[in-house]
Amino acid sequence: MSTVFFFPGQGSQQIGMLHQLPDHPVIEATLHEASEVLEEDIYTLDSEKSLSSTVAVQLALLISGVATARALRAEGASPDLVAGHSVGAFSAAVIANVLELKDALQLVKLRAILMENAYPKGYGMGVVVGLNERRLSGIIQKEFTCKVPVYMANLNAPQQITIAGAIAGLERVLASARLAGARRAQLLNVSVPSHCELLNRVSEELMFALEKMALREPIVPYAGNVHARILKNATAIKKDLALSVAKPVRWHDATTLLYELGARLFVEMAPGHVLTDIAAVEFPNAQSISFSNSRFENVKILILREKKFLATDTTAKQ
Repeated sequence: MSTVFFFPGQGSQQIGMLHQLPDHPVIEATLHEASEVLEEDIYTLDSEKSLSSTVAVQLALLISGVATARALRAEGASPDLVAGHSVGAFSAAVIANVLELKDALQLVKLRAILMENAYPKGYGMGVVVGLNERRLSGIIQKEFTCKVPVYMANLNAPQQITIAGAIAGLERVLASARLAGARRAQLLNVSVPSHCELLNRVSEELMFALEKMALREPIVPYAGNVHARILKNATAIKKDLALSVAKPVRWHDATTLLYELGARLFVEMAPGHVLTDIAAVEFPNAQSISFSNSRFENVKILILREKKFLATDTTAKQ
């Protein structure tokens, strides 16, 4: 029985998300550290105006995820595995001790700037719920044109899939998906076409930047985005961080693997709840809890109970 820390990606941001974090010395120290590294007041990142920027969104998500995970870990409530969705993978890499927070901040800022500059307007993402990968793929192929390209992006659950591309193309695919019986088909609050080949150049630039940084071996296993495998060395994690910006996130496959490996407590770091909402449906025999929707103390107690149960169960089997 293992505890997994989930780190949400773009789309989970909320106005005031950094201001709403619990009072905790480790959270405060992390926010101060981020402000010093970025040389700006990070509390300005979570305003409505700031969150219209991909750069502010991704930095705020990184900081929030790392701060909450560090606070839990300081109380003894540490993860057995980590998994981050999209930009959340950088938070996961920090908590796995692969990246220093200062390096992750620089990488995520670069990632976001490159994404924003590549497609400053007219592109984004959408979500389709109620159609499987095969049916949605057929719709995308039918609607695809070079002028308004659309691609499969994140496979979050068997019937919850995001798409990326030109807004005009997304709207056509979403309309066709609704006609095909999708329960939900709408644009997301994301202004860049993440996780598709439109961002190949961004992926290359990110790999170049990662090659200059000193990565450490992970202290806990890390579930990768691209191939949905458990990655246990820094080289594999570096490739995953660079490639995933231009590749679909195989989230359902990754979380299914985590469950098969014994994960029974999924804890989503602030500010998200989408990942644990998915896990609650897909893995009803496991527990799923969102940091943002729960009191800090309750999350901590739940993790510590799981660890105590695991220790007792292991001793009993010896």
